[in-house]
Order: sequence, then structure tokens, then C-alpha cells
Amino acid sequence: MTTPMDGCGAPEQTVALPAGIDLSSQAVIQGVVTGSGGPAYARLLDHSGEFTGEVVVSDEGVFRFFAAPGDWTVRIIAGGGVTRDVKVEAKLGEVAQLAVAV
Repeated sequence: MTTPMDGCGAPEQTVALPAGIDLSSQAVIQGVVTGSGGPAYARLLDHSGEFTGEVVVSDEGVFRFFAAPGDWTVRIIAGGGVTRDVKVEAKLGEVAQLAVAV
């Protein structure tokens, strides 16, 4: 049996950072989505609103991006056409933790 993550090389999306992540050289944006009732996506937009990346939110509602320091928008896209935009500042050496209800 295969899963959607087989072969993509992405680390499992959990609240704990994957082993070996050196926060001294990383800016991390992560969060938990609640109330989606099904598949959801987290989209990362830069300060001008341009698309930068997208991940599938895990079954537990977790998503994570490794981003350059600066201002970002995380757009959660859930079933039924629901979207939520959350502004966040990524800082080198820190994890910006978000909680998003949809």
C-alpha cells in the first residue's frame, strides 16, 4: 500500500521539528489547522502576495514551511471554499507557531 507522501521526500508533518533541524540557520513557520473536516492545504505567500509554496495539511492539522526571514502570509484552503489568511513574521532561529480555525 502506498500513501500520498511516498516518494516525495518531504518529512512527516508533526508538531515536533524533524531531527537535525538547526534553528540557528532556519526560520520556520508552522501551525495547526482545526475545523477543516477534511483535506486542507497551507499556501505560503510572500510580502507582495506572490505564491511561494504549498503543502498538504497533515491528518492532525499540522503544516510547516522553512522560509527566509521576513513578512509572510499563510493561506489555509479547506473544503467548501473556506480560506483563512494569517500574517506572520518569520525570524531566523525561531519557530513562528500559528493556530488557524476554519
